[in-house]
Amino acid sequence: MIIAIDGPAASGKGTLGKRLAAHYGYRHLDTGVIYRAVAKAMLDLGADLADEARAVSVAMELDPEKFGHPALKSQAVGDAASVISAIPRVREVLVSFQRQFAADPPGAVLDGRDIGTVICPDADVKIFVVADPQIRARRRTLEARARGEDADEAQVLADILRRDERDRNRAAAPLKAAPDAHLLDNSHLDIESGVRAAIDIVEAVRAGRQRV
Repeated sequence: MIIAIDGPAASGKGTLGKRLAAHYGYRHLDTGVIYRAVAKAMLDLGADLADEARAVSVAMELDPEKFGHPALKSQAVGDAASVISAIPRVREVLVSFQRQFAADPPGAVLDGRDIGTVICPDADVKIFVVADPQIRARRRTLEARARGEDADEAQVLADILRRDERDRNRAAAPLKAAPDAHLLDNSHLDIESGVRAAIDIVEAVRAGRQRV
């Protein structure tokens, strides 16, 4: 089974996907990490984020062993990743990696911003996660401060709104819910409630298919 988790509510979404994968014994991939890894490499090189040829070259040489680097979670890398992810050729390089991950047994949970629409359009379950931007900004600010970063909530909110707008209007794989995606609003849910709601969605889909 392939479970696709998308949506603009990035804060907590990766944790949701990881917990959902653990519940079902599946593998988990936070696909945003892949683009963040390319973005960090570009920033480390001092390269122009719009340099398509350089970005493609970096994407082809990614080392999965570095996907856990703490710096990948920084606001600067996140903003750069949104720019990188809008480059069609970079997306082409990384799509095959994601699809292979999804296809390998016993099952997989992938979360990102185009899993149910582009990467795995035939996913068994698609969940589109949303939350009020102000609440997302507050969560992200607290997470950043917990890491020792000096985060301004107003600036974080502005960054969130700007990124969402850019991702919704990009030519390559714009951020949008798949027609058959199930909406999950976690504005007022803690992680435990969010995981339970996601499991309920998966079980409802499985039960529906069993009746067919």
